Amino acid sequence: MNILAIGDVVGSIGCRFLRAHLPQLKKVKGVDLVIANGENSADGNGLTPVSVQFLFDSGVDVITAGNHSFRRKESYELYDSRECLLRPANFPSCVPGRGACVVDMGRTQVGVINLMGTVYMDSLDSPFDTADRLLADGMPKITLIDLHAEATGEKRSFGYYLDGRVSAVFGTHTHVQTADECVLPQGTGYITDLGMTGPVQSVLGVKPELVIEKMRTKMPVRFALADGDCKMECTLFQIDEKTGKTVSVERMQIQ
Repeated sequence: MNILAIGDVVGSIGCRFLRAHLPQLKKVKGVDLVIANGENSADGNGLTPVSVQFLFDSGVDVITAGNHSFRRKESYELYDSRECLLRPANFPSCVPGRGACVVDMGRTQVGVINLMGTVYMDSLDSPFDTADRLLADGMPKITLIDLHAEATGEKRSFGYYLDGRVSAVFGTHTHVQTADECVLPQGTGYITDLGMTGPVQSVLGVKPELVIEKMRTKMPVRFALADGDCKMECTLFQIDEKTGKTVSVERMQIQ
């Protein structure tokens, strides 16, 4: 089974680029399931009913999120109504939505878990403990986890912690694709960060001059998305359906 994980989709420009290139990529690579982080899919951060539907209509099967999950109030009801739209499972139980889902593929089932790191991030429940709880409650043999986190050390530690217990662990949030894709010793596919889907000439999707102004002056600056040529950074996990282990990991950048 081939499962494609796509890095943070940034704004409407990133959504349009994904729609233009995902169908062909799915065909060429024989992709069975697509997971994309959509927490920045609306212009100005967060996600909206429009951006979520756009991603689903473009061929994404499961949308994960992160620290911007609840930036837009119009998304709150959506988290409860769309089973394949996730927010981090280690948020308090009182918030809208769910942190895991199971996709019925007919011949097999695929579980997806969304978690958020706590190093340099919001103070949430431990992603390690939350993962233990969800796996103990029962997830399919093929299960992948999006850990939306800042710190490389936290992500790599998390990958080794779950090695052999899940099919793959991939990181999101930094918008910078890492070059450490691998299959860990016990068969879990891993990459520290998938990267970003959005404008190439940008700082994490934002116009560089605005970020520079913020860095230099420390004054409030209204960010705006960059434009121009885009890229879609993603990783393909080939998974053995009998064992749930990852056979190979392929990191890609589509421009």
